[in-house]
Amino acid sequence: MRSFALIVLLASFAASAAAQEPAATPAEPGREAVERLESLGELETDRDSFTPATSVVGRNRVVVEAAYSFLENRGIKETHSLPELLIRFGVTERLEARLGWNYEVGGVGNSITGVDAGDENPERSRKSLIREHALAYGFKFRLVEQDRFIPRSALIVQGFTPTGSNEEHATATQVVATLVAGWEFANRWRFDTALRYGTESEDGDRFNQWAPSAVLKIPIRETWSIHSEYFAIASSGREVNGVKHYFSPGLHWLVTPNLEVGVRLGWGLNDDSTRFFTNVGFGGRF
Repeated sequence: MRSFALIVLLASFAASAAAQEPAATPAEPGREAVERLESLGELETDRDSFTPATSVVGRNRVVVEAAYSFLENRGIKETHSLPELLIRFGVTERLEARLGWNYEVGGVGNSITGVDAGDENPERSRKSLIREHALAYGFKFRLVEQDRFIPRSALIVQGFTPTGSNEEHATATQVVATLVAGWEFANRWRFDTALRYGTESEDGDRFNQWAPSAVLKIPIRETWSIHSEYFAIASSGREVNGVKHYFSPGLHWLVTPNLEVGVRLGWGLNDDSTRFFTNVGFGGRF
């Protein structure tokens, strides 16, 4: 309950700040819709990479994202994660509400996307196959736009509450906060960085989880782009702390300005990390 109350409090603060935006000048309904669609530009999804996008969806717009992930774990059962559903609704031009749901089955939880808090404890999972589904909810708030050397930035706060599991420990709500910032260059290259912080629990012992990341996105054709990304997941405050390092390239196709599909691959760079993963999915804007 305290975690849920914290998210509600932060969302209320963000909504209050966003409400101070100047009102838009009235325009013809049809023309206004066209102008708004053009002003939104290309669709940027948060599922493109481990590092989320720095943009928000825009007032009264809806973005729906979904994906499937496969994780080849070391010495334990592989993990399957789907549908990684995330619905993003634009409350204002700077604030969006987020609601998602996901199901996972495997040796460990899925920590290579942002759809779950990510439980990677193979010692506990060697004895059984984890089956878990969880509800995600929260908000994303655009902080500042890019201004020369000042990056565009945004804050994401999400809660993750299990809605069913075969594990007794999977009952606590986890809170994850992500600060993301990035630059777009004249050649349309983008460089984004993020720092994700979350709370975790294990047999009643609560600890912290940190996840820094950086991604370079490069357009190769008008509607195609590739990316190269590094991210890490580290714990602190637990009995045995650890860190996992990953490298992940990706390919993305913008089918239309409002529909994107993409695939990511990734390899763990140390023995504590997942050996290999792949993620394929799409995002649509309405």
